[in-house]
Amino acid sequence: MRQQYLVSEEAAGRRIDLYLAGECGQLSRSYLQKLLKSGQAKVNGSVVKANYKVASGDCVELEIPEASEPQITARPMDLDILYEDDDILIVNKPKGMVVHPAAGHFDDTLVNGLMEHCRGNLSGINGVMRPGIVHRIDRDTTGILVVCKNDLAHSCIAEQLKVHSITRKYQAVVYGVIKEEEGTIDAPIGRHPSDRKKMCVNLKSGRNAVTHYRVLERFAGYTYVECRLETGRTHQIRVHMASIHHPVLGDTVYGPEKNPFHLEGQTLHAGVLGLLHPRTGEYMEFEAPLPEYFSQLLEKLRKIK
Repeated sequence: MRQQYLVSEEAAGRRIDLYLAGECGQLSRSYLQKLLKSGQAKVNGSVVKANYKVASGDCVELEIPEASEPQITARPMDLDILYEDDDILIVNKPKGMVVHPAAGHFDDTLVNGLMEHCRGNLSGINGVMRPGIVHRIDRDTTGILVVCKNDLAHSCIAEQLKVHSITRKYQAVVYGVIKEEEGTIDAPIGRHPSDRKKMCVNLKSGRNAVTHYRVLERFAGYTYVECRLETGRTHQIRVHMASIHHPVLGDTVYGPEKNPFHLEGQTLHAGVLGLLHPRTGEYMEFEAPLPEYFSQLLEKLRKIK
């Protein structure tokens, strides 16, 4: 796909990668720099480097390659399935497993295992990269996910997520001792202004986000909590708990870089999921037990004085 731009007087003097980043808001600066390096951007018919400074009246041409999706293959996996019928599947995801294919993970994700298990019976609303997936949890978060086997189920579950009627309760161990028994964090979450891989509480452009928490147990320097999601923003619990100075233990992205218990990622478990069945309308609630590493950590914390 070829795009053309005519540089205005106001934009004159900018580096071309910065100029294009402003004109092509959907493309990252790093991706634009790759296009420049491969000669797919021209000014007045000539290939230029990323540090070229545009002038008023320059004609900029950008050739954007057609996006192509890799072939996703089915893989036999030992999935922990808590419930299954013709419409939905409830799975308990282990730590370290990515939910759907993405850069660096194309054949070892939950989706690869679901494709083998369900043999084509997965909803297609989210495209070929995310068949059956209506919501997700982070790679190092364990616990419950609902998978949709058809588009009817997908549409119904997506609507429940939209109106916040699905019950989602997580267990987490956080830094510090929380004094109050329970609380609510009502703070919008958006993309971090300087780090695209992170989210943050963003009062200007963030989306509404609400997390309710209650204390389950207190230790020396840590607290075991239950977090109930009212909304479902990316990294919501991790960002919200960090915003009140109680980041999730093991979360080196939003918490301390040091990892005192040598954990593999955040200590966060999606323990309870409740929803209305998409076909029968019956309320169903499922619970995934704490993973072994989490239970062992709690035992260690109970012994610390």
